[in-house]
Amino acid sequence: MSIVLALVAIGLLGFEPSFGGYSFLVPALGGLILGAVTAIVASLWRLNIVMTITIAVVAYFVFGAAIAVPQQALFFVLPSLQALSTIAVGTVYGWADIVTLNTPIEAPQHITVVPYLATWLVALVSTSLATRWLPGSTRAAWRYGVVLLGPLAIYLASILIGTDDPYQAGVRGVGFAVLALIWLGWRRAGDNVAQAGAQRMRSRKIAGTAVVLAAAVLLGGGAGWWIAPAQDQRFVLRDEIEPPFDPLQYPSPLSGFRHYTKQVTDDVLFSVSGLKPGDTVRLATLDTFTGKLWNVTGAESSAEGSGTFSLVGRALPEQAFITPERRTGVTFTMETYADVWMPSIGYPTDLVFTAGDALDARDTLRYNDSTGTAVLTAGLHDGDTYTIDAILQQVISAEDLADVAVAAVELPPVTASPDIVTAKAQEYAANATTPAAQLQAIQLALTSTGFLSHGRASDTVPSRAGHGADRIVDLLERNQMVGDQEQYASAFALMARSFGYPARVVMGFAPEIADGQTVEVTGDDVTAWVEVAFDDVGWVAFNPTPDETDIPQDQTPKPQSEPQPQVRQPPRAEAEPEDLLTPVELEESDEEDEGRAFAIPGWVYVVGLSLLIPAVILLVPLLIIGIYKARRARRRREAAAAHDQVAGAWEELVDQYSELGYSVPPKATRVMVAERIDAQIVSEEARPATLRPIAVSTDDAVFSGREISVERSDEAWSAARAAIDDGKSRLTVRQRIASRYRIRSARDWAAKISSKREDS
Repeated sequence: MSIVLALVAIGLLGFEPSFGGYSFLVPALGGLILGAVTAIVASLWRLNIVMTITIAVVAYFVFGAAIAVPQQALFFVLPSLQALSTIAVGTVYGWADIVTLNTPIEAPQHITVVPYLATWLVALVSTSLATRWLPGSTRAAWRYGVVLLGPLAIYLASILIGTDDPYQAGVRGVGFAVLALIWLGWRRAGDNVAQAGAQRMRSRKIAGTAVVLAAAVLLGGGAGWWIAPAQDQRFVLRDEIEPPFDPLQYPSPLSGFRHYTKQVTDDVLFSVSGLKPGDTVRLATLDTFTGKLWNVTGAESSAEGSGTFSLVGRALPEQAFITPERRTGVTFTMETYADVWMPSIGYPTDLVFTAGDALDARDTLRYNDSTGTAVLTAGLHDGDTYTIDAILQQVISAEDLADVAVAAVELPPVTASPDIVTAKAQEYAANATTPAAQLQAIQLALTSTGFLSHGRASDTVPSRAGHGADRIVDLLERNQMVGDQEQYASAFALMARSFGYPARVVMGFAPEIADGQTVEVTGDDVTAWVEVAFDDVGWVAFNPTPDETDIPQDQTPKPQSEPQPQVRQPPRAEAEPEDLLTPVELEESDEEDEGRAFAIPGWVYVVGLSLLIPAVILLVPLLIIGIYKARRARRRREAAAAHDQVAGAWEELVDQYSELGYSVPPKATRVMVAERIDAQIVSEEARPATLRPIAVSTDDAVFSGREISVERSDEAWSAARAAIDDGKSRLTVRQRIASRYRIRSARDWAAKISSKREDS
């Protein structure tokens, strides 16, 4: 059992990249010990299978509180109702959740039940088989192979639910294979028909072990170097399974911009402490434009887009693409704000809930590390409080961006962008030559010629809500640009995209901040800005909205027919009731469907490799040995002298019998060798042995001095082949298959080494 448990431990180490450390080993090793002890106790008491399963399940829950979720156990040891509930949830749902968790895995708490359950089950089944099934049956190799299925399942699970960065894949793979093969070889019942002595058999096993070890290191290491897939081509389930949270089920935050500016203008949404002057509160980042609105990217469109949210723990993954400036201890307290989108700053690295209903909904937190956006699917409510540490993008001056290129960041394409957007962008940036200069020229044109209006009754000029294609055309075609952050941010982002620059819209709040004081954020503080990615800098913010000034009345154009967008949208009144339940209509292209139709699923590769690799391991040595044996026989058959051909037939016969498993003395006359082999042959049909006549005939041909005819040579080879076939027919199918992997010279060498060890 020590080998089986060691193999389980090797498989467990593969979970290290997923958990970001070795904390999972505590529940995993606890489950391993508990399962093994339960099986041993059940074996000693000779319990039947029903009693064994009952005791095992009870022990699983009773001891699981202290092993898997000690923080929920009474005095960290005794099971509580909460601990038992967590164990039950983790047992059922843990395997589904673990492939959607963002690594390193820290939450929810029931995730620790997954390694506990896996090792407990494997140890229970493997130990039960080893203590009850193997001793009471013929110890065939396949039975020991069945016992190894549990450790193999742990090893494969560590790969499938791991990450693109494996943990010591080559070392673990070779170590697992070597231990398994050696264990199977030593436990296999001896099948050598020669019935060699125990000491000699042990020596041969030692020599075989050395050969297996050397071959595993050389072949396994070489295969790992040459055929191991690149990290970005590894198959792991978390890359194939979509996260359960779909942000497209919720309205785009930007579509509710006017709700804040007109309906909850003076309402306190939440309060924040720990901000510094100039900080802004982020709510959501939107990087896809459909012609109707800006929204997050759906998981089916981009695996790395703004719509990919993963379960996370307290520690959130840090953003690497940034020029960082840190904030710590920023505390948010919700008042009238109630939504799933969590207000934050920058890119949070640590988040702790400290009060409110969110304490019980902690497991519903999901995070997008590419945009710094967090959501709580249970929703935020009055009294919810949380504290975050974060890194912010430093404010970069125009001079510092003068010679910096935009970054090669892949964003979903913009669809249905009006032609006037491109025309105006070219007009505004006509005299600029660098990306930063072009963006600053567009920003200056919008802020200097546009006017700010939220469309309130007190505004001197009306401003229509929305930021779709028709509203942007209205903004840019009128004699006077009038709008608010919603329209200006949308227009600026579309203009940046028209140059091919990676731009996204961010919605949030920009309250007036006094250093060290708690800030009350109201609906009037809502804002939107644009971020553009620059090489080695990060996402740089641009604010294209004009300052709030009086709009000249005499420049207001007379009413005229409303210009139509480049892509006519259906009237809102004609929408079906079902369409109104979701904020955005998902669009799928026929080309994408065609691509998916011919895409090969990832599981096909896994199954293919699972079959191909063992086939290569089995068939390549067989092919090489087969070529060697065929060349050996051909060389002997085509010898120059006829008597050498006859002698070659005898040598081929003896080599073949040695490879079939018969004991062939290395130094003896042909007749002695024939008698020795004939003595080993035992047949149920009592067929007579035939090797002695062949040996006598071969001696006559070699030593008589007479000229040997070609016909005599052919007869010798025919007799040798018939004798070889007879020897094969007296063996089992497995023995005949094993003989194909043997070479007599290698067997003689191993026997020579073994005899030297015995003499010493």
